[in-house]
Amino acid sequence: MSAGCKDDVRTPGSSQTTGRLMKLLVVDDSEFEHQVIARLLQGMEGVRVAFASGGVAGLEAVESETPDVILTDLFMPDMDGLELVQRVRKRRPGVPLILMTAFGSEDVAIQALRAGAANYLPKKDLARDLVGMVRQVLDVFNADRRRQQLFQCVERRESTFDIGNDPNLVGSLVQLLQEELDGLGVLDRPAQIRIRVALQEALVNALYHGNLEVSSELRQEDERIFFDLAEARRDREPYKSRRIRVLTRLDRRSATFVVSDQGPGFDTSRIDQPIDPEDLLRIGGRGLLLIRTFMDEVTFNSTGNTITMVKRLSPDADA
Repeated sequence: MSAGCKDDVRTPGSSQTTGRLMKLLVVDDSEFEHQVIARLLQGMEGVRVAFASGGVAGLEAVESETPDVILTDLFMPDMDGLELVQRVRKRRPGVPLILMTAFGSEDVAIQALRAGAANYLPKKDLARDLVGMVRQVLDVFNADRRRQQLFQCVERRESTFDIGNDPNLVGSLVQLLQEELDGLGVLDRPAQIRIRVALQEALVNALYHGNLEVSSELRQEDERIFFDLAEARRDREPYKSRRIRVLTRLDRRSATFVVSDQGPGFDTSRIDQPIDPEDLLRIGGRGLLLIRTFMDEVTFNSTGNTITMVKRLSPDADA
């Protein structure tokens, strides 16, 4: 069993576990505001508060130890909150930022929200709303942590997905499967990325080349022709009724992915030919080359519209 599945140790009289605390970074050039915020959050369980005196110092703190959430003043002399939001979103897109705004700065706050800030809090309302807002973020943080712990507890998981021809769903499914694989804790980051690439290629192939029957040759000349035709066929029969079916079997020894589309398939006679590096230069051959390179076993059904991919996750897994 993974170490992440061990029961959390609770401190006497506390509802919080002794797991990692959420780090809140407060960025403000005013020492007085530091004191106010520290007093308001004093005694709040599950949160570790750090302070940075200005935008530049805040950005340095983010680089040295990524926080879980940032509470920043909007107006600071060296770097305002809007610029900090933009830079953090570029470097650490997963870190939410909450703005503290003074009276009359709503227009700039709206700009920051559009740039990616998660929320804003007028300074005049700090005493009333700060604890509640931080608690909301803490609830999300704890829920995400528990979700990660549950993924680490997986010994074996089988799932079946049936999705339509929506590129956004393809991306979301790849992300979900990636999280499940990450939770097993048996692959390093490069291996995780390779599996993600192979899954993406298999699902994209099922969508565009399988169900929508759009030829890769169209992309050689102009990608817009390829995607315009695909978009048009998503609303036309027989294409729009076709589905993509994905079966997954995960355990700590191997991961198996079976991707099926409802298109006519293709001639699989060339599948067993040696990998040709020149396929990297051909849009139509790149996906299959990547799949065969990154997975340990790749097979197709007789009609070519179902691909089975196996990745061995431990040395003693069956070859």
